[in-house]
Amino acid sequence: MINKTASRGSSSSATGSTDTTPFAGLSPDRVLDAASSAGLDPDGRLFALNSYENRVYQLGSAEGMLVLKFYRPGRWSDAQILEEHRFTAELAAAELPVAAPLGLSGQTLLKDREFRFAAFPYLRGSAPELDAPEAREILGRALARLHQVGAQRPFERRPEIGIERLGVEARALVLRSDLLPEALHEQYERLSRQLLERIRRVYQEVGPLGRLRLHGDCHLGNLLWNERGPIFVDLDDCAMGPRIQDLWMLLSGPPADQQAQWAALLAGYQQFADFDFRELRLIEPLRSLRMLHHAAWVCHRWPDPAFPRAFPWFGEGRYWEGYLGDLREQLAAIDEPPLLSG
Repeated sequence: MINKTASRGSSSSATGSTDTTPFAGLSPDRVLDAASSAGLDPDGRLFALNSYENRVYQLGSAEGMLVLKFYRPGRWSDAQILEEHRFTAELAAAELPVAAPLGLSGQTLLKDREFRFAAFPYLRGSAPELDAPEAREILGRALARLHQVGAQRPFERRPEIGIERLGVEARALVLRSDLLPEALHEQYERLSRQLLERIRRVYQEVGPLGRLRLHGDCHLGNLLWNERGPIFVDLDDCAMGPRIQDLWMLLSGPPADQQAQWAALLAGYQQFADFDFRELRLIEPLRSLRMLHHAAWVCHRWPDPAFPRAFPWFGEGRYWEGYLGDLREQLAAIDEPPLLSG
């Protein structure tokens, strides 16, 4: 079954920088100064946009409206960020609708003292309405084209969507965290261990699968929609992995609804790319890994003042009780036959 809501949160490494206030010095004046240092001509209009890992601003300038993204220190290396930028440039060159960083003085990764940032064009669009006629088929075509570009060469520095990073490392981090109530520690240890055992078994049963460059965090929050269709934004979590990683989070609701959604998405996808239907068995393992990683991600970022404000319930015992209930459901879901079919 795949009718549960996808866990929120970044799929980035949960073991990055431990700096608790990495953006303390990023005042509005510093943002404007950074823009000026990159050769932009800001006009004073500056609006903070929602982001947990990084800090993102809409900037008014003589060049038009732009988006500035300031990367969290210690999270990605320069080489990893530049791989993201090159991937988005390849997608844009293939005429895919994607937010690609601007080259300013020949550079896409910009620096202003301790901060690294990139400038993007401000792309107008609205939240996707995938229930509109042909919307999912259009999205399926766009994702297939994205994957065709992603299959042309591998990432060399970006991470892998896999068990070790999103499961094993995440579990270890939660077990070390003071946020996990002591009374629930043993239950989490047992359930998470059993879950990882089931995930490994499914991967072994499915066998080797193709890996390619992916968006990595392709949910509705990272999509805009305009009169031409979808726009892919925020490739901050791009990674190597199976195609299904960019597809499963776009399905929601009761099983019958998801079957219809999948049929439309697949109809568009197969116009431009092949799909290995063995990957359908990875949906619940991937959802489980996302759930394990999300808890670790918030535990790790908790010292950042932005996180207790965004997730005030996370430190409460009732949250962890509900979370353990979700893990139990995943143990059962992984053993069920895939809901979707070819």
